[in-house]
Amino acid sequence: MVDIETRPPDTTVPPPERQEPRPRRWRRALALILAIVAAVWVYAFAFDRVDVSLDEIQSERRQAQLFRILRALAQPDLVTFERDIVTFSTDVQVPCAEGANPASTGEGGPSIVMVPACADPGSTVTIEGTGFEAGGTGILAFIPDSEFDLSLRMARFNVDPDGGFAVEVELPDRPSDEPQRIEASTSTRVGSLVNFFNPFDAPETVTNEEGEVLATPRWSENAVLTWERIIETVMLALLATTAGTALAIPFSFLAARNLMRDIATPVLNLALTLVAIPAGIWIGVLGSRAARALSEPLITSLWTELAMLLVLPIVIRYLFRWAVPVGEIDPPSPGTRALRGIVLLGTAVLGILFLIVLSQFMLGAGDGIQDNTGGLGFLGNFIEKNGEILDVVITVVSALIGAGVLAWLAGKLGYVLRSRLSRRVTRVIAVPLAGLAGATVAIGIGGVIDWLFQVESTAATFWIPAAIGALYGTAVAIRAWESESVGVGLSIYYMARTLFNTLRSIEPLVMVIVFVVWVGIGPFAGSLALALHTVAALAKLYSEQVESIMSGPIEAIRATGATRLQTIVYGVVPQIVPPYISFTMYRWDINVRMSTIIGFAGGGGIGFLLQQNINLLQYKAAAAQMLAIAIVVASMDYLSSRLRERVV
Repeated sequence: MVDIETRPPDTTVPPPERQEPRPRRWRRALALILAIVAAVWVYAFAFDRVDVSLDEIQSERRQAQLFRILRALAQPDLVTFERDIVTFSTDVQVPCAEGANPASTGEGGPSIVMVPACADPGSTVTIEGTGFEAGGTGILAFIPDSEFDLSLRMARFNVDPDGGFAVEVELPDRPSDEPQRIEASTSTRVGSLVNFFNPFDAPETVTNEEGEVLATPRWSENAVLTWERIIETVMLALLATTAGTALAIPFSFLAARNLMRDIATPVLNLALTLVAIPAGIWIGVLGSRAARALSEPLITSLWTELAMLLVLPIVIRYLFRWAVPVGEIDPPSPGTRALRGIVLLGTAVLGILFLIVLSQFMLGAGDGIQDNTGGLGFLGNFIEKNGEILDVVITVVSALIGAGVLAWLAGKLGYVLRSRLSRRVTRVIAVPLAGLAGATVAIGIGGVIDWLFQVESTAATFWIPAAIGALYGTAVAIRAWESESVGVGLSIYYMARTLFNTLRSIEPLVMVIVFVVWVGIGPFAGSLALALHTVAALAKLYSEQVESIMSGPIEAIRATGATRLQTIVYGVVPQIVPPYISFTMYRWDINVRMSTIIGFAGGGGIGFLLQQNINLLQYKAAAAQMLAIAIVVASMDYLSSRLRERVV
């Protein structure tokens, strides 16, 4: 037998729950009471500042105005009816004359009488009507005995369910011994909504004074104008979203901390690049002028422009490949490097020339398409407007090209100096160059301040900034004496973030005011304002998405020896495409809704029409615009959700 050890049952009593000390409970209760008192105090102060009051709500006048507006908003002006106006009259005597009798307009039909049948001018009488269409409305007018065709409006009337009405009016001061008339004009709608929604049935028709048949009911002028403006609004938002997205995507990489924090560059290279950029901008502007002067005798016809557009890209590609060879084994001689630099600058000039020829070709081709395509003229207008835009920005593009080319050459020069000279010599050279670079940047900032605030003091905007910038640049070079490099990634990151936050803090409603002054009232100003705000908003969202990607693929690609550009293309872009598409579609939806607001400041779109109708108290017309906005926003929300399901 196996002895089985038996244990007595566990009869231990669990320890009693630990009671919270009384002082601690009192402290919590006191803290809760103080929090409630503080919340009440804060909200009481908020009520006082907001001036919360229900006195006006109880006003009958306010209630009547509110009900009138709500009823008008519930009846959007979308459909219009032709109206058949019928006039009924009765003769009256003002003042009384012998034998005055009430008269009617016919037996068994609508009739009106004045009670009493005669009265003195200025007297109050009652106009009674019978036999009218129940629920109708009309206007009472006094037709005096005059050689002119006069009609003095007296009052409006509403017909009761029995087809009658009674209105007290005051007779005008128009005495005459001859009989005068009081007219009751009523109008009835021609046609019904059945005809509108079922056009295959024979609708009731009405003709105008020229005998033309008018369909009734039909879309009102307000409905047609609303349709035109809502399309304008959607297209305005589309252009703003497209332009904003195109600029936000490259900027978003500059605002991503995980991509920028480890970027460092040698002090010598950075100094040479900062000095070269202003010089490159100046050379780019001169290059654009030279290219324009060169293009004038060459541009003679569309065929000449077309031939240049075909030849120039081939020449530019050949010269660029020679100036920037790929996989070069032996280092080139100094003379070859200098010649390549000159060829690269010449290639940039040819590139500017290509843009000039392209803009002139688009202007001519667009104008020709507009003149010869009839209904498709908007395509020619599109080509022509893009040619105008390209022609305007050529100088800016030239400056950027010049700055990029010269900065690239300066970077190459820095690497050559660092490879040919000793470390001590490069350190010594880097210090004054860093001071010169700091002075250059500071002078540029001083010039901007002088332009904005018109300081008009050379010392304040040139010499003092130059001295401070030189000292700062020298200090940076001395601090990086041992490492010979300085981290520039985080500096670019903070500058980009600051710029985006500043632009996002300015509402498009404020931006559009500036653009209205610049380009005039209309949807173009609204599109520019929305595009600028879109750049800042999307760049922030995009950069935060870049910061949240997985680091594994990036590290794996870097381990293969890939460049930074290759790392972004193959390690970052595949992870951000779906959210970028989602953010872009969501921003388009936001821009559609924003465009209805910027219209209040002259930004075009349906908002401008909505503001006009509200200011004119035409709430039925405004209701049509509000309905159109709601339909478009709901439709875009549904469309974007379906696209996200398929793409994201």
